[in-house]
Amino acid sequence: METIWKKKSVVFFMAMIATALWGSAYPSIKAGYELFSISGTDIGSKLVFAGYRFAFAGILVLIVSILFRSNDADIIERKGRRVRRSKIFLSCFALGLMQTTIQYIFFYLGLANTTGAKGSIVNSSGAFFGVILAPLFYPDDRLNLKKMVGCLVGFVGIVLINMDGSSLSGFCLTGEGFVLIAALAQTLASFYSKKLVRTMNVMIVTGSQLLLGGIPLLLIGYGMGGRLIPNVQGALLLAYMAFLSAAAFTIWTQLLKYNPASEITIYNLFIPVFGTVLSGIFLGEQVLTVVNVISIICVSLGIVFVNRNGKKV
Repeated sequence: METIWKKKSVVFFMAMIATALWGSAYPSIKAGYELFSISGTDIGSKLVFAGYRFAFAGILVLIVSILFRSNDADIIERKGRRVRRSKIFLSCFALGLMQTTIQYIFFYLGLANTTGAKGSIVNSSGAFFGVILAPLFYPDDRLNLKKMVGCLVGFVGIVLINMDGSSLSGFCLTGEGFVLIAALAQTLASFYSKKLVRTMNVMIVTGSQLLLGGIPLLLIGYGMGGRLIPNVQGALLLAYMAFLSAAAFTIWTQLLKYNPASEITIYNLFIPVFGTVLSGIFLGEQVLTVVNVISIICVSLGIVFVNRNGKKV
């Protein structure tokens, strides 16, 4: 199993699936806001929407993990000793707060105070945080010239795909600053989840963090006066979003378990690319432009630079 998840071809294929699923969240969220009649300034309802999405995703992953628990005899073993369930709960709760609750609160609050283009560009910094900060947590995951060039080229791609003629100048703490905090929280959570899955089952970590991170979003959202207007189409969309979160986070955590963090987090650059392309397909937005094609090429080259080690695959 470990050998398979370390193969470059497998890493690329699975990372593409995960980022494509996350990218599909862009048009899905827009559609969800319309179906549930959530206005652009209604942060409470947005958090309720996100809370249900992640809580249901967590429940889904945990149900699947229970169905296949026959192969999980050692899911909570550490050096021959069973890890206390309270330790598991606290670890997954901390991860959920970081990766789900804190990240999405700051992300939604930040987007409410900046443009979509600037928010997407700043949020993509999470990919660079992963490359730059990885050596602090994993000495063998060194920063080198190829990775720096890859980050630069990839960043150019993200800027290009978000250029819509609007100004990208200026910096607001409660706008771009909050989105930046969300990106940093996501990166630190990736490092922490990589640590947890060394001694715990990937699906249990993923499901628990989604559920335990989604519940606070629900509580905070309802506390802010948020609500969702029940409807069948909205419920079906929410079910899909729960599925995409469950699948993407499980794949991502599995990739982080067996590979250097910097080589995986850089794939986050593809999320806004997939988001733009899928928005064009499902929402009828114009995306087939020369600029967008160049952007995709830049992002692809950036990932190649970061993951290139000079060895034959």
